[in-house]
Amino acid sequence: MSSNKIQHLGVAVGSIDEALSFWRDGLGLELKEIEVVADQGVRVAMLPIGESRIELLEATGEDTPVGKFIAKRGAGMHHLCVEVEDVAAMLADLKAKNVRLIDEQPRIGAGGALVAFVHPASTGGVLIELTQRGTGNH
Repeated sequence: MSSNKIQHLGVAVGSIDEALSFWRDGLGLELKEIEVVADQGVRVAMLPIGESRIELLEATGEDTPVGKFIAKRGAGMHHLCVEVEDVAAMLADLKAKNVRLIDEQPRIGAGGALVAFVHPASTGGVLIELTQRGTGNH
């Protein structure tokens, strides 16, 4: 089972508006859209860069995954998203290889895409998001 590409890099920020002063105004990246993913408690600003994008992640509350991340580690690199052909099949393959998963089944993420997360304990300390091509990816 192969991975296709790095789909995006997720960066946890205290404020999207403040972060845009660097990412948009400083680097010149275009802000494509801002979306709220209510079940994850996050606002997501999408900035295309080459064939992938930077996603700025702003917590909508302190008890959300990104809110807890920022409280514990501060703003910064949150996750790496890898696009795969079939998220469910990749999860099954990883589980069979005793990889620790956060999600054992795909769920809906930003843009309506199927997504699932792999625990950093099994990846050398990096939170990995898997996403499936053609399922709402921008």
